[in-house]
Amino acid sequence: MARNRFDVDETLEEPLNFKNLKKVMVYVMRCKGKMLAALILSGLGSVVGLTGPMIVSYAMDNSIPQGKMDELIRLSVLLAATILVNVGFTAIRRVIVAQASQTMVHDIRRDLFAHLQVLPFAYYDNRPHGKILVRIVHYVNNVSDVLSNGLLDFIIEIINIIFIIFFMFQVSVPLAAVTVAGLPVLIVFILIIKPRQRRAYQVISNKNSNLNAYVQESIEGVKVTQAFNRQETNLGILDRLIEERRKAWMHAIYISNSVWFSTETISQIVFSLVYIVGAYALNPMASFGVLLAMGTYASKFWQPIVNLANIYNKFVDAMAYLERIFETMNEPPVIEDRPGAEALPPIVGEVRFDHVNFGYEPGQKILRDVSFTAKPGESIAIVGPTGAGKTTIVNLISRFYNIEEGAVLIDGHSVMDVTLHSLRSQMGIMLQDSFVFSGTIADNIRYGRLDATDNDIVRVSKLLCADDFIKKLPRGYKTEVKERGGGLSQGQKQLIAFARTLLADPKILVLDEATSSIDTSTEQLLQRGINLLLQGRTSFIIAHRLSTIRSCTRIMYIDGGEIKEAGSHDELMAKKGYYYDLYMAQYRAEQEEAAG
Repeated sequence: MARNRFDVDETLEEPLNFKNLKKVMVYVMRCKGKMLAALILSGLGSVVGLTGPMIVSYAMDNSIPQGKMDELIRLSVLLAATILVNVGFTAIRRVIVAQASQTMVHDIRRDLFAHLQVLPFAYYDNRPHGKILVRIVHYVNNVSDVLSNGLLDFIIEIINIIFIIFFMFQVSVPLAAVTVAGLPVLIVFILIIKPRQRRAYQVISNKNSNLNAYVQESIEGVKVTQAFNRQETNLGILDRLIEERRKAWMHAIYISNSVWFSTETISQIVFSLVYIVGAYALNPMASFGVLLAMGTYASKFWQPIVNLANIYNKFVDAMAYLERIFETMNEPPVIEDRPGAEALPPIVGEVRFDHVNFGYEPGQKILRDVSFTAKPGESIAIVGPTGAGKTTIVNLISRFYNIEEGAVLIDGHSVMDVTLHSLRSQMGIMLQDSFVFSGTIADNIRYGRLDATDNDIVRVSKLLCADDFIKKLPRGYKTEVKERGGGLSQGQKQLIAFARTLLADPKILVLDEATSSIDTSTEQLLQRGINLLLQGRTSFIIAHRLSTIRSCTRIMYIDGGEIKEAGSHDELMAKKGYYYDLYMAQYRAEQEEAAG
């Protein structure tokens, strides 16, 4: 089943294991100072707070019956002080934990984003981008509180339970034993319910991911939606995804509430038994002060248990998200520097394909035994039908994908044996999708060469006929561009992308349908600038308008992943083969369009 769909649940390829838990602790340990301080404050506050019932018990059994008002006032002041100290320590602890939590959010999100930057194109080809986005934003937010507050609260509640048990046994051993008797029953129930609860929250994670993917896809395709009047249909799809998410959420809540209900039920039974045993079973009967203190301690004992049950619910929820986060972090980059890879020295620009075979999917070859050599300074045009493998050739030059068989060499160095940075820093690539980032026009052009001056940007823009339209914008080169270039025409975005590519001053230039969105008159002006900039550079040009590649040194016709013929424009036209048929078909279509 296809993974790249918004309505297909993701299947975990690697469930959470102890290695991932160790990774979680790495982020926790980076905040160990703050976590330790918060733990100490909580522990001190808890001990101070637990002295309260003993103070009340003493007052009820001694100070009040004996009419010691001065002692009662002192005990009241002491009780108030314990409450204030506990509240103060808790407030400080919350501030410290909030700081630790945000540090963890920053570190996890940064590491996840950094890893996404190096994952291969194939990773993004196989997943809706909404399912990736939800991991770095929503999932990280959900786990941060559990890793800070949740982990700390877990430790604190365990310490509270230990302290409470100690104080209870100081007051009454039999009643303390009654209080803790229900704990084993609850532990058995939680162990039984745990697997179902984990699976339920994994389903919620899937449904959240599906919903996010569909919403993002719908936003990106809203123009198409309105053009084809698909609003009602799309709303129906959204309703279905929301309903699936609601059902999954309610199922998980039912299971989680069973833990809470069981805890509350057992605690109330135990609470009642304390008074029954204290009043009727003990001989002599427990004093009023002892009963009051033990009732308070029983309540305090089971409150941490209830809290632990809630923390457990949050932990199970967070684990479903952590599994997705670490699944992404564990995804191998694939396209990375090999051990011992060396920096590619400054290149002249010779590119050689040596019997290259390649396919995006196993057993489905896109390129078949492709061999050719592009000499430094040559301009190589690649033409052929859709799906022939044209873009695949230029992708392999930049090593966007690993080569299965054969070799691609630049100045005699295999692209597989040099560092990616040293390879791509000497190449200029303009892909078919002219992506423009949010920011100023100047920032977009400077994207690949951060040290470029404003004069450099203007110079390149003038060469490529982009300066004319940029100067007419409200703030010229300082005009803010909306997300994905909103407000600019496709042709204008392509000119900006062109300037960005050529500003990098590469030795090897790749133009993949670089002028596809530019009108004919602008393209003719642009062509002069391109011809100037191609001088002294090895260039690979994929173009849909064959008239723009007539002056190229060599034209290669690709079909079925093979080079069917190669030569200059005049040589191929004289040959009257594949290229001739393609050129004449396009020429006749242009003539008919002009006549019509």
